[in-house]
Amino acid sequence: MRNKIIYLYLFLALLAISNSDQSLTDQWPEFRGPSGNGIVNGNKRGLPISWSENKNISWKTKINGKAWSSPVIWDNQVWITNSTKNGESMGAICLDKKDGKILYNINLFNNESVEPLGNNVNSYGSPSPVIEAGMVYIHFGSYGTAAINTKNGKEVWRRMDLKCRHFRGPGSSPVIYNDTLILTMDGVDYQYIVALDKNSGKTKWKTDRSTKWDDIEPNGKIRGEGDLRKAYTTPTFTSISGKTIMISPGAKSCFAYNPSTGQEIWNITYSGYSNASRSVIYKDSIIINSGYGKPHLISVKIDPNANGDITKTHTNWDIFKRVPKRSSPIIIGEQLYMTTDEGILSCLDPKTGDALWNDRIPGHYSASPILADGRLYFFSEMGDCYVIAPGKTYELISRNKLDDGFMASPAVSGRAIYARSKTHVYRIEKL
Repeated sequence: MRNKIIYLYLFLALLAISNSDQSLTDQWPEFRGPSGNGIVNGNKRGLPISWSENKNISWKTKINGKAWSSPVIWDNQVWITNSTKNGESMGAICLDKKDGKILYNINLFNNESVEPLGNNVNSYGSPSPVIEAGMVYIHFGSYGTAAINTKNGKEVWRRMDLKCRHFRGPGSSPVIYNDTLILTMDGVDYQYIVALDKNSGKTKWKTDRSTKWDDIEPNGKIRGEGDLRKAYTTPTFTSISGKTIMISPGAKSCFAYNPSTGQEIWNITYSGYSNASRSVIYKDSIIINSGYGKPHLISVKIDPNANGDITKTHTNWDIFKRVPKRSSPIIIGEQLYMTTDEGILSCLDPKTGDALWNDRIPGHYSASPILADGRLYFFSEMGDCYVIAPGKTYELISRNKLDDGFMASPAVSGRAIYARSKTHVYRIEKL
């Protein structure tokens, strides 16, 4: 009898651990997922590889507005930011994960004066939210940041005093580190990182970029009104010698910081600006996209003893052929995959930067890819999704078409993909 009781307790404990693991793999808390790299955690999900408007669509919810933020998911809630096309009204929408019904449609910021975007690439609602148990954080750059209680949809705190002229609209997504919400503010006038107490919104630390600018004209004016100083990146965290560092690319330079204090540790320099791609980790290296201008992909060795400018001493490789300006790369084992804005798909050796193969997936691309069930998913601005088999040669599994295009990166929870098009949010799964 005693042995039976022991076995019962062990069974319940294992079941609890299993359910806990499953719960964790069902969350998609930030831009590019739990690890910030587009890789879907957990065992085989059984995600679909083929769909259309009439096939494998569990629900489809229309979103009125123009915003390119990616969905974030916690338990039964899917959150996105939203904005009117002209940016005069900005807010957040919460959808029921099971049926797509709108649970909350929250207006947060009304703006009397909004600077024109000047392009069709960005929107006023491009930064993705970040979510955790009980709270979601909504960010619109200098237009405002707010914390929302996910249980009742009520605002907990807000900040509207963080100065930054984005010039082409905001783009950097917030991240959570311990008890802080970290914001990246790279505008044409101010460039800095700021950490807010996630419970109160109060500033805990603020660090100005120490970039050495080379855009000052002989007459003393800044070239292009500072257009070469802005960026739209989201930080990446990694651990080295037991310490966590935060790697944050900006225009012209990428920095490593202590995320607890904001202290700058090291930096590298390049010529790019308006970066949007999120950096990825390969073993003891960070791979950075330099952004617009002539986009480069740069591998930098992460060294626990590094400090100051390490461009010449720690750069593993630096390539500029077929490099995207916006979409982030993704790494699978010893292969790195990326697609240019024009749909040139490349597979690289992340150790050397050498191209293993190149091919084309028609369309234009802003969304970052995901890896799930051993397959790559690339969503295009034309509404296509190309499902690719990773390997030493290009292998197309399927091409799927929906009615409108995708600027936002997809999210995954359970057996479903949650994809935000320019007009709708979809739940895509095998039916």
